Amino acid sequence: MKHMRNDLRRALLAALLLAAGGALAQENDAGGNPRDPYEGFNRAMFAVNEAVDKYAAKPVAQAYDHVTPLPVKAAVGNFFGNVGDLWVGVNNALQGKPADAGNDFARLLINSTVGIFGLFDVASELEFEHHDEDFGQTLAVWGVGDGGYVVLPLLGPRTMRDTAALGVDYLADPMRQVDPVAVRNGAGVVRFVDIRASLLPSDTVVDQAALDKYAYIRDAYLQRRRNQIYDGRPPRLDDDFADE
Repeated sequence: MKHMRNDLRRALLAALLLAAGGALAQENDAGGNPRDPYEGFNRAMFAVNEAVDKYAAKPVAQAYDHVTPLPVKAAVGNFFGNVGDLWVGVNNALQGKPADAGNDFARLLINSTVGIFGLFDVASELEFEHHDEDFGQTLAVWGVGDGGYVVLPLLGPRTMRDTAALGVDYLADPMRQVDPVAVRNGAGVVRFVDIRASLLPSDTVVDQAALDKYAYIRDAYLQRRRNQIYDGRPPRLDDDFADE
């Protein structure tokens, strides 16, 4: 697993170097998408990721979804969601939203105790809202531009800003403190498989709706990311251009 982590780091570094080289060498032409300045590289990496997903990640997720009882899948998702609430709360605080941060820390306390280490989402039943924040969103709130859309090896769609934030999110992940290493790595695999399994219902929708799957996923990701940054209340694009 150590070698796998090292390989992943090298792959991410290669992606960043390629994207940075593209930023220096490429100018957007009139027919290009200004949000996707590295489209040639992105489409190639998208094809690689699709192949990995088709022959490895998706079959494992389908098997997990088929054999795992619904209550168990819910408990797994709740557990990892509860672990994430700590970093979500920190990011809300960094974004200047103390009320939301307090909500997140309350969720963590309630679900870690009454919810039995987060296996049950008692906080949601008590109307403590679940938030979805990360350091990439924090950088956006601080005024850092997205830097263009990029597809990373294995990790998929990101912006350059969110790519830069990945290291901080990784270092802040409470699961990194789990010992022994074998348990930590096993938990990471389970979390990945659980997330991929949760996306299975959307596969059919994307395949049926998209004439160009790459463009469909890119546009959906950027729209969702914008919505996350503005907490579900994004300004009109015309307002953004006026501000610029």
